[in-house]
Amino acid sequence: MYTILGAGLSGISASYHLGHEDCIVFEKNNYLGGHIHSEQINGFTWDEGPHVSFTKDEYVRELLADNVSQEFLEYPVETANYYHGNWIPHPSQSNLFALPEKLRAECLSDFLKTRNQLNNAIPKNYEEWLKLAFGEKFYQEFPRAYTEKYWTVRPALLSTDWVGERVFYPNIEDVKNGAIGPLSNQTHYISKIRYPKKGGYFAYTNKLRTGLNVKLNKELTNISFKDKKLSFKDGSVHHYKKLISTIPLPLLIKKSDAPIEIKEASEKLSCSSLLLINITANHKTLKSYNWMYVYDEDKLSTRINCTELLSPENAPIGKTGIQVEVYFSKYKPINQSFDTIAEKVMAELIEMGILKNKATVIDYHTKWVKWANVIFDHDRQDALNEILDYLSQYGLQRNEQDLLPMTNWTNYKAPKEADLYIAGRFAEWKYYWTDDCILRGKNI
Repeated sequence: MYTILGAGLSGISASYHLGHEDCIVFEKNNYLGGHIHSEQINGFTWDEGPHVSFTKDEYVRELLADNVSQEFLEYPVETANYYHGNWIPHPSQSNLFALPEKLRAECLSDFLKTRNQLNNAIPKNYEEWLKLAFGEKFYQEFPRAYTEKYWTVRPALLSTDWVGERVFYPNIEDVKNGAIGPLSNQTHYISKIRYPKKGGYFAYTNKLRTGLNVKLNKELTNISFKDKKLSFKDGSVHHYKKLISTIPLPLLIKKSDAPIEIKEASEKLSCSSLLLINITANHKTLKSYNWMYVYDEDKLSTRINCTELLSPENAPIGKTGIQVEVYFSKYKPINQSFDTIAEKVMAELIEMGILKNKATVIDYHTKWVKWANVIFDHDRQDALNEILDYLSQYGLQRNEQDLLPMTNWTNYKAPKEADLYIAGRFAEWKYYWTDDCILRGKNI
């Protein structure tokens, strides 16, 4: 019997592939889905951020399609960047033509100068990586500003081991040609997506969760690795044989009988928090972009999407549902009320031409997401290594690449004899699954 902590995508899928009859799942919320839960409010469907599927793994593609009985939408995405009144196709670094002429010339000149001086330089942090990739001027105007908004830290405080394809590293010809006009080729790593026709992204678990043996409203208060015992807020206790934890690793360690030095290490694992502002308005979508990035440092809005552009079923006809993301962390604590932030965000949307005016707003609501994005700062690897070494004595079997967030785990098979498995949404906190691999049924 497997005990699973968390009924998000990883927990649901692990139980499905192991066999629901052989698993029991504990979930702190009164609903399933975790980060992929979709809410239906007054005819609008809201995901927790713009969730889309762009996997190339055929097993996963077919599994998700089967979960919605083949009723999904597949379409090319159109994304854009807002910069001081200008809308720039994404990624900006290969679409310099959309910048004001003087800035365009400065960005291109710095880029070419930097590429001529590379000399196999090895960046020590994300700031150095960005400057080497794009040049000083573009760095200052775009990725530096966005990093401080999205990751909530200065680029110099981040490592580079997470970058992979998430930040497009352009070749010289693409930048030069993109400074003249739109490129004929797509340079964004997401070119086509799939999304359920109705029900929001959570619909992708329709069949996965059928027969799930889940206990809701089970908030973990203590775990004893030594005694293999879970204690919950409602006073109940559960003894496990094999444990799959899909909850954030810092949370697991904080509530455990781990020694103080391991708990201190877990506090070094940094994560941002997210305030979602969901606004409904009595007019059609004013922008065609599936999602938008906001580079202006004086704006709270960081990323924006309209729910009806994910699927027309997500909103009543003739109305728009605008979702705005604003990020915080221990590096950037929240110091305003949710309502104050929402009012400022709506003013920003009007200025950007995404919302007509305040009179068209039907309603808005906010949602606080405590665990949003992992912050890949320089403490992360050493802290992880210390925690994983500690957990090894309780059945976690380590892999030589388990500290690397960009490891492809698709063909990795977790050992059946292990007593403890770490999975979950965050790439660097899951050692036996990725979003693709967790759905493959090849893990245990």
